[in-house]
Amino acid sequence: MPIWVIAVIVVVALVVVAAIASAVRRRRLRSHFGPEYDRTRQERGRFGTTSELTQREKRRKQLDIVPLSSAARDRYAQEWQAVQTSFVDRPADAVREADGLVLRVLQERGYPMDNFEQRSADISVDHPHVVDNYRAAHAISMANDRDQADTEDLRQAMVHYRALFEELLGDAGDERRVS
Repeated sequence: MPIWVIAVIVVVALVVVAAIASAVRRRRLRSHFGPEYDRTRQERGRFGTTSELTQREKRRKQLDIVPLSSAARDRYAQEWQAVQTSFVDRPADAVREADGLVLRVLQERGYPMDNFEQRSADISVDHPHVVDNYRAAHAISMANDRDQADTEDLRQAMVHYRALFEELLGDAGDERRVS
């Protein structure tokens, strides 16, 4: 068999192996990230999604994210109850307090506080099914700071913050999720 035929067969085989590996990686990322995979694909396109989500996983592995102690979980749960109760009389203040409480929990868990976008990306690795709640709550909180959120918006922010908050408190072992 001529050498060029062997070379073509090897090249074709390498392309097929690379395509299969890429498909497996995309399937794993889609399975892990769920709705975050779809959101990232809308933002980054088909080829940018894999790269972006893989980079997030690599960054997350460098972080020392820890579960909360039982005492901290109890303390934060009590604080959350107080924030929720205050919503009735002071909805705008309650949203600000909820945002601050979520930030304190994230910081105690070890998430970097660099900026919102990076924090959201970091959270998406461990909590891909609630990171959109965080983004939505944050957007409403920012509108609230500009006096551009009505009571229904503020109620929605509290619902979104609660979804993330409950997952952050109830999560006793993020380390198992990152592979």
